[in-house]
Amino acid sequence: MDSIPAWIDGVLTPVDKLEAHRRGLRHKAVSVFVLRGDKVLLQRRALGKYHTPGLWANTCCTHPHWDESGLDCARRRLVEELGISDLDLQPRGTVEYRADVGNDMIEHEVVEIFVARAGDTLVPRPNPDEVMDTAWVSLDDLHRQTGETPERFTPWMRIYLKEHARQILSGIEPR
Repeated sequence: MDSIPAWIDGVLTPVDKLEAHRRGLRHKAVSVFVLRGDKVLLQRRALGKYHTPGLWANTCCTHPHWDESGLDCARRRLVEELGISDLDLQPRGTVEYRADVGNDMIEHEVVEIFVARAGDTLVPRPNPDEVMDTAWVSLDDLHRQTGETPERFTPWMRIYLKEHARQILSGIEPR
């Protein structure tokens, strides 16, 4: 069982990840944004993902294991999804959202946000089971693309940009 921390009747409880999404339970999550100059590293989710396959998302997003801190989870998934390690992850607070992600699933997430700056030599090595493509996209282009073709992006990516960009991406600028 892939248990994640979810709230049931106000009590944090280990719940199977798919069950949490099928029931739309409020649960813990982690999102990472890796920045380089004025660009954000995006990933395109693998076609085998159980929801939102083939859509573009932030650098990395996942759920912590029951006994795992948000920071440890963020570090673990950067390695597992993109082969990225040794970044200085900085917390940017918590956001909460609820979104229909298809296949009769709802993400109701309380998300710890982390941001890291990458050097010019960082080369992602995507795990094909998780990620089918990556791209460095300027914040201006990202806003334009999500406005023109929102269906290409995950619901949470659109929510982050629309409702939480100042919190998450403040200070993004060329070095």
